[in-house]
Amino acid sequence: MRCGIIRADRVVVNKQRRELLLLRGEALLRSYRVAIGRDPIGHKAREGDCRTPEGSYVIDRRNPNSAFHLSLHISYPNEADRERARALGCDAGCDIMIHGGKERLQSEGTRGCIAVTDEEIEEIWSLVEEGTPIQINP
Repeated sequence: MRCGIIRADRVVVNKQRRELLLLRGEALLRSYRVAIGRDPIGHKAREGDCRTPEGSYVIDRRNPNSAFHLSLHISYPNEADRERARALGCDAGCDIMIHGGKERLQSEGTRGCIAVTDEEIEEIWSLVEEGTPIQINP
């Protein structure tokens, strides 16, 4: 907690339910409806597959100058993701983020990112710090 704001210590995304949850311990702080990758079934395997990854990652950087208002970068790909892509003979891809602009992406989906509204990313930005774990579930 900093300056009276209770920050999330964990982010959970449930792709099938198209929801993002901010948690502190077991307490739910906030929940959001999200737009995800155009091909929502399965784990991201390669650059350009339009899938949102699945697994355990970390919010590892913030971009206040994002083309999608604000963005929080997810630490995809991890070593297992890179190895899986190598075995397939392709690039795992990169630059998976939680970002604004959901209104623009709602109907067609994202290229693998997790999109919320501009107003929601402002709130998430204030509640999620770098280093926060994120679990992305099917």
